[in-house]
Amino acid sequence: MSAAVLLAGLDAGKLPTTPVLQREEHPLEELSGARALLARLLRGDARLLLLGPGLGEPGLPETIRRIRAASSLRRVSILAVLPEGHGAAADLLRAGANAVLQQPLDPTRYESWITRLLEVPRRLELRVPVQGEVLASTRSADGRHFSGLTRNLSQNGMLLASPLRLAVGAGSDLDVELGLSGGLPRFRALGRVVREAAEVAWPYIGYGVEFLFVPPESQAALGDFLAHARALEGEPPGIHSTIKRETWIYEILAPSPSRQGWQAEIRRAPREKWRPGEAGPFYVVESVSPEGALRAARDFVRQRG
Repeated sequence: MSAAVLLAGLDAGKLPTTPVLQREEHPLEELSGARALLARLLRGDARLLLLGPGLGEPGLPETIRRIRAASSLRRVSILAVLPEGHGAAADLLRAGANAVLQQPLDPTRYESWITRLLEVPRRLELRVPVQGEVLASTRSADGRHFSGLTRNLSQNGMLLASPLRLAVGAGSDLDVELGLSGGLPRFRALGRVVREAAEVAWPYIGYGVEFLFVPPESQAALGDFLAHARALEGEPPGIHSTIKRETWIYEILAPSPSRQGWQAEIRRAPREKWRPGEAGPFYVVESVSPEGALRAARDFVRQRG
């Protein structure tokens, strides 16, 4: 099946010729602007977007944010191309672009990024849902330590829900640690924040983290964990119960093992946008038993939800 590459806000005639985009499995389509792009994405076959500042309303950063906010488009990669000297690269990365290049484009680097980003959707398909606490320490000068949550995990990285705002790109390296179920050793890795992830809901900030170095023991443990998780992919999501409030709906996930015994993750979404299994991270509670973790989760929602 072909996977379309969509171009909008750019003059295709001024971009370097790339052999990878001349193959039949990656047909290139040029669109007139943001509204035409968003309508075309509804067909669901796009793999890579090449976007520039000529998109028109609602503008390049907002268009990227809208794409990243749609769960059905999470397998789409975004490469933004800006004029020389344009200062919006950091804003576009925060909005959810996978990469930003500035003209004049180096043909070799341009094709390298396109080749890599065409592979991103295939890697996403290898991610498995994971609910658990992540302990992280930034390697920046201030050396911050924090506890966040993970939403999914793959051999190459994770989706991190952080209580702190983090840098994206250069200077964003951090050490991460989390527990894996099934009696496996704790997973440790050196990662780098490569994008903001709009699919994570307040009060957390979502980030895509790429693993730069994983020790051999953690590599083996992660491989075993992912293989077991994929074997269970046909099972329903682990939502234990749902609590509906006036403006928010909370999901309490089935308890899972933790360092303290058992933990239960609480997710939530605005009532008007809620769909089962699509709520964002909110909080994690722990107890010595599965029943205790569920009681603690219900009590937390009643008191603070």
